[in-house]
Order: sequence, then structure tokens, then C-alpha cells
Amino acid sequence: MILKQHVLYLILMLFMTVNNDINAQNKTDNVSELIQPPYLKAGDTIAIVAPSGILKHREREVQQAVDLLKSWGLYAVVGKNVFSKSNHFAGTDEERCADLQNAMDDPKISAIWCARGGYGTVRVLDKLNYIKFRKNPKWIIGYSDITALHNQVHNEGFQSLHALMCVSLTKDIGDVKEAVSTFKSAIFGNPENYILEGSKYNEIGEASGELVGGNLTMLHTMLGSDTSIDTTGKILFIEEIGEYKYHIDRMLQSMKRAGYFDNLNGLVVGDMSRMRTNTTLWGTSVEQLILDALEDYDFPIAFNMPAGHEKDNRALVLGKVVNLKVEKNESKLSYK
Repeated sequence: MILKQHVLYLILMLFMTVNNDINAQNKTDNVSELIQPPYLKAGDTIAIVAPSGILKHREREVQQAVDLLKSWGLYAVVGKNVFSKSNHFAGTDEERCADLQNAMDDPKISAIWCARGGYGTVRVLDKLNYIKFRKNPKWIIGYSDITALHNQVHNEGFQSLHALMCVSLTKDIGDVKEAVSTFKSAIFGNPENYILEGSKYNEIGEASGELVGGNLTMLHTMLGSDTSIDTTGKILFIEEIGEYKYHIDRMLQSMKRAGYFDNLNGLVVGDMSRMRTNTTLWGTSVEQLILDALEDYDFPIAFNMPAGHEKDNRALVLGKVVNLKVEKNESKLSYK
């Protein structure tokens, strides 16, 4: 009887060891990856749509976007309602949705480039139909408010591209050369790996997983909805603009209470641009604020990713597996 119990104990210990090894491997080598739409090639067509804010006096930037794509051997079609106006928005919800849906359904379109962000994408999410998109997936491109659309596309099982939008283009294209260069590399199938400037705030470590995320406000807005993403085993990217520090903390605390970070593998922090100053000072840097809010977790955290609302807004393939190695002197973000 004692021998039998001893054997059973050994079997149990062996099972637990194997299970722990598997869990450890999953933590550092998450191999799941969303479906990759076909990369573009010369002769392909990109649709330009405006699912969010109004494009007032932005004809130059849209034409510049068309010309830029042409210089790369690509064709561009501008949505019927891109320059429509309906109060805050680029047309009514129905008009903005129609342009986006038509581009999603058209088999001749290889990518959908959002003209601008602002606010409005969340109002059309529940009107979209993915039946034809699933059969003929294409790249969704944008940032900021377009994070809502990225989230929905990811829950449909497809990768997307966090990158500059048409209104990001300046008269002197050299002002946004890194944003343009990494965007071009990504859509043609050569997404760039990044070595990030070090930070004393970096939380050292190494992890891998699908890269997901985008604008912090939009990620927070999605909480509790079908469009919120599951961050289990993933690398989360966040960026923000024009918020008070206490707003940043409030969103992080809310997401924390919702379990958003419980099973996260790593965090990449992009630009925190044009932070607003409250009459009651917060008292720490935004970097320290983030570390304090997430002090209960042990995943690596890398600061200084040049992506967000600055001119140097480098492209990130969301839904693709990345390796993240964080040290104090530098961090490395590379696609597997």
C-alpha cells in the first residue's frame, strides 16, 4: 500500500513538473498568431476612408496620400463620403459605415487606410458585417480612434496595422520620414524590428506574444463590450494624447480592476503626448504613474516606443507575435 502511494506521488509530481514547464514555455514563447492578410505588391489598390472625425480643409493631405501610394506602385480609391460633413463627424454614421463596409467587401481592395482619427469609429462598429472580409481579409491601417476598429478586427481573428494616417502627412514628407518608411515596409511585408532607447523606468525581463493594443482611452472605452480584447499571453502596446495624469491613472486602475493585466506577458509604452496640467499636481512622471499602477505585476515594461501622436509614429503589426526583451539601457521589440 505504501509503495502504491509512493508511485502515485511520483506520477503526480511528474505531471506537475511537466505542466509547470508548459506554462513557463507559454509565458516566453507564445506561438499563437492572428491571420495575416496578404501583404501588398505593386498594382494593388488601397481604399481611403474616414470612419471618425470630420476632414475640414484636409484635401491636400488626402491627395498627398494618393500620390504617395502611386509613387509606390499602388492605386488608391477615395471613399465617396470621406469629405462629407455631419457636425463632428466625416458624414453620418450610415455614410461613414457605408464607405468602410464597401471597402471591406470589395475583393479588389487590398488594404483600408483611415484618413484620420478623432472620434466616431465606435459609433459604426456594431453596423459592420465581416462575412466577405473573412473570405478576403485586408489590412486595416490607422491609429488613435481607429484602435476600436483594430480591436474588432483582432476579435475576428485578423492582424492589422497601427500606423500613420493620411492627415499625418506633412508638406515636407521628411518631417515624418520614419513613420512613412516603416509604414511602407510593413504593408509590403517587411515590418521593422525596433531597438528602443533605454529608460530608468524600464522593468527588466523578456517575453513573447501577440502584439495588441493602441490608444489607451479607446482600450478603456472597449471594456465590457464584445470589442474588448483578451490580453492573455499577449504583449500590450499603449499610447495617449491630451490627458491629465489622473485620467491616465483612472483608466489604468479601471482596467486593472477588470482583470485586463492579470495574464499579460509584457507592456510596451508609446508616446504620452501633450499631457495636460491639472491645478492639483500629480507629483510624479507619467512613467512612474504607470509603474505604480501596475506594481502588482511582474511582466517586463518597455518605455520609449516611438509610436502614437508624434510625427515619429512607427508602424506596428498588431496581432503578430513579437519578442520583447527589456533592459535598462535599451529594449528590443522584434517579430518572430
